[in-house]
Amino acid sequence: MPPTHLAAELRLPANWLDYSLLAIYFLFVLGVGFLARKSVKTSLDFFLSGRSLPAWVTGLAFISANLGATEVLGMAANSAQYGVYTVHWYWIGAIPAMVFLGLVMMPFYYGSKVRSVPEFLLLRFDRSAHLLSSVLFAFAAILIAGVNLYSLAIVVEALLGWPEWVAIVVAGFFVLAYITIGGLSSAIYNEVLQFFVILAALIPITVLGLKRVGGWDGLTDSLTAQKGGDFVTAWGGTGIGSDNPLGANWLTIVLGLGFVLSFGYWTTNFAEVQRALSAKNLSAAQRTPLIAAFPKIFIVFLVMIPGLVAAVLVPKIGQASSGLEYNDAIPYLMGQLLPNGVLGIAITGLVAAFMAGMAANVSSFNTVFTTDIWAKYVKRNQEDAYYLRFGRLITVLGVLASMGTAFLASTFSNIMAYLQTLFSFFNVPMFVVFIIGMFWKRASMVSGFWGLLAGTVSAMVNYFVIYKQGIIDIPSDQGANFVSAIVGFVAGAVVMVAVSLFTKPKPIEELQGLVYGTKSPGMTEPAAEGDDAWYRKPALLGWGAIILAAACYIPFSF
Repeated sequence: MPPTHLAAELRLPANWLDYSLLAIYFLFVLGVGFLARKSVKTSLDFFLSGRSLPAWVTGLAFISANLGATEVLGMAANSAQYGVYTVHWYWIGAIPAMVFLGLVMMPFYYGSKVRSVPEFLLLRFDRSAHLLSSVLFAFAAILIAGVNLYSLAIVVEALLGWPEWVAIVVAGFFVLAYITIGGLSSAIYNEVLQFFVILAALIPITVLGLKRVGGWDGLTDSLTAQKGGDFVTAWGGTGIGSDNPLGANWLTIVLGLGFVLSFGYWTTNFAEVQRALSAKNLSAAQRTPLIAAFPKIFIVFLVMIPGLVAAVLVPKIGQASSGLEYNDAIPYLMGQLLPNGVLGIAITGLVAAFMAGMAANVSSFNTVFTTDIWAKYVKRNQEDAYYLRFGRLITVLGVLASMGTAFLASTFSNIMAYLQTLFSFFNVPMFVVFIIGMFWKRASMVSGFWGLLAGTVSAMVNYFVIYKQGIIDIPSDQGANFVSAIVGFVAGAVVMVAVSLFTKPKPIEELQGLVYGTKSPGMTEPAAEGDDAWYRKPALLGWGAIILAAACYIPFSF
């Protein structure tokens, strides 16, 4: 019998104070949506906030958009299942790619004045690559929004005892309300608020969890006794041919996670890039992921430690006999550790996290579907007001679709593994097309479509056939995801190079601002007043983030 949901085993002991805090937050979020509505007059306002936001706002929104189910329930589940290996998703699996996005790719994105990531592929390659990437991205956005919606439903179910389907529907319609009303501005300003609310939720869980198990030393001693020494190190047991809880060696971690999955996600996932594109100028757009990189370095402790604590308190978590899935680690600790009032803050923080993640994916879905599919292939050359109305309509349909995919996410005990599977299918192939097209002028117009198709199909074949059918023995789902990402990247690159050698490249005059070494007017815009301050220089921010992340590895390396 599979593990039951947390709500069937334990209701969170919330009282009137906790519910009051949650209600106040809901009213505030809707209020932000109504205030943001006043600034939404054009489709650019709705989809990209009119490109008017300062770097500190877009930077916090950038990290908050990622701080959803992936981060909170997913990474805590990852830690409960795999241990301290979770740090790899941050210090090698995020920071270098975020720096690369800010320093290298944002000038191309922002300078070309595109509204979406697929639109960049239209300019660099052709309509077939654009349409395929738009469809794949829209599909992936709905799947990932469903993950966040399912995570939110877990909390609502545990809090109120509602059936899962009711929790999913109610949570989905609430997120729909403030996105439809205020567009991206509403989502971004709420994400800034949500960032601080999420921290206020995770810090008490982390501190009280450590206290319950005897501090860090007590935690590591208990885990070493239960699961072995490799469970509490970052690199222990990752030699090629060695066994470890993650089921991956150092090569697949560095290449599969640290390069392919990481760069594929952070540089092509429009749910993140959209926040940077809404910045007021190129300098602010570049600083957006770099500002986000610094809190990203330390957030790992707030999601990893609760997962480790849950593994101590419930040694058989994830097994049918415990009654708890890995996804239940955070809600379980909330019920066990937090007093009323603090529990209300934690509940509000979790709700904020899942709404931020869902809002990010739904707002990116409505942008891509409206501007890249509907406006270019179905209804062309309509007045701007038509696309604004359609954007609101497709937002409704996107939320309804994500309700359906939320039930698909509910079949996975570890939603982080599910998300990494999706990233290997959709983000990695898009990244290889971007990186070759951006640095190789010879990449032909048609190579983008065939590289994207080959990478996507190869990653799926590796996961569903080679791994799931047991043709090659891979110890864990996460290990299989790393391998699928590498396979998708290599297949896409080989096909792109082969097709390019036998087809005509795009004329060089059409590649200005789209290939490294060329310039467009947007890439040479003057810096805004004050942007020359040392703490606003992208290069210094980027290298500072990488050095700090590398230094964090030292205590966990042995």
